[in-house]
Amino acid sequence: MKIILYIIRKEFKQIFRNKGMLPIIFILPVLQLVILSNAATYEIKNITFGYVDADNSSTSGGLIERFESSMYFNVSEKFSSQKDAYTAMQDGSVDVYISIPTNFERDLQENQHNEIGVFIDAIDGSAAGVINVYANQIIRNYNKHIATDLIQVSDSVQQPSSIESIPLFWYNETLNYKTFMVPGILVLLVTMITLFLSGMNIVREKEIGTLEQINVTPIKKYQFIIGKLFPFWVLGMGLLTVGLILAKFIFNVPILGNLLLLYGYTSVYILVILGMGLFISNFTDTQQQAMFIAWFFIVIFILMSGLFTPIESMPKWAQILTEFNPIKYFVEIIRMVMLKGSGFTDIFPLAIKTLAYAIVMNGLAVWSYKKTT
Repeated sequence: MKIILYIIRKEFKQIFRNKGMLPIIFILPVLQLVILSNAATYEIKNITFGYVDADNSSTSGGLIERFESSMYFNVSEKFSSQKDAYTAMQDGSVDVYISIPTNFERDLQENQHNEIGVFIDAIDGSAAGVINVYANQIIRNYNKHIATDLIQVSDSVQQPSSIESIPLFWYNETLNYKTFMVPGILVLLVTMITLFLSGMNIVREKEIGTLEQINVTPIKKYQFIIGKLFPFWVLGMGLLTVGLILAKFIFNVPILGNLLLLYGYTSVYILVILGMGLFISNFTDTQQQAMFIAWFFIVIFILMSGLFTPIESMPKWAQILTEFNPIKYFVEIIRMVMLKGSGFTDIFPLAIKTLAYAIVMNGLAVWSYKKTT
């Protein structure tokens, strides 16, 4: 035990003496969490909006006013023809425009079928889908408003019945996208920092020639590996703590579940990442090689973690591959514990998979590490 403690103390001294490593540990994670949490959002604002109004009535003008008062649309200009609107969309001046037909108001009053063309720049398919939802919501609400006005001025005393839906949003009542994104980005930061630092650590010993000196000492393999990886385990838990504080006091993300449960799972998850970093370092000779290999795997893990795209929307073969993605489990669990208040029984199946992953990964890392004497 004394030998392990000596190695741990030596590692901490090495870490804090390395001026290049300190910003990566203490400054970059905070900046990345603050910046990425504000930048990574599917909410779309400042949509450039144009319109072609062939009716020029008070009803069509009221619809345009609804778009002008929306927080999502910036009304740019009125086009005199469809051709002008098309040209503006083609050169990127507008993101969306609507075409209001002639006799729009008259047809509504006479209860005739009426259509409004909504033309959207769909180069970015996901953004176009969101814009379509925003535009249709404004049009539907305005249609209800017009229908109510027409009923009030009508001689008919019998009003048509309607069904009204009352949405209830669980776990994120304000639909704040940061509430969804911040826990996931925190997972990425803990993963990236611990993986990169642990992957480069042993390789650095190879580059400066101290690994050979350690290998000829009577230090056992398990003592060396525990002493090497424990400091980064502590740093990973520290990053989680800092991230949770920022999430609570800067982004106001709720933490409904048991923090001890979250820390307990994270302690196992970091073992997976540290084992992966050690495994990579055993097959590389320079820090640059270790960084490239670690980055290759981390990009795949991030894209297939369900953080930015739903796993349910992926092809079946991709969904099967996500079962081998440790980030997927951590993203699910941190959201379950923080936002839903899930307990141990809720996360148990995912935690067991992560524990098995940790055993396999660290077993491979220890097996692949060759200590020559």
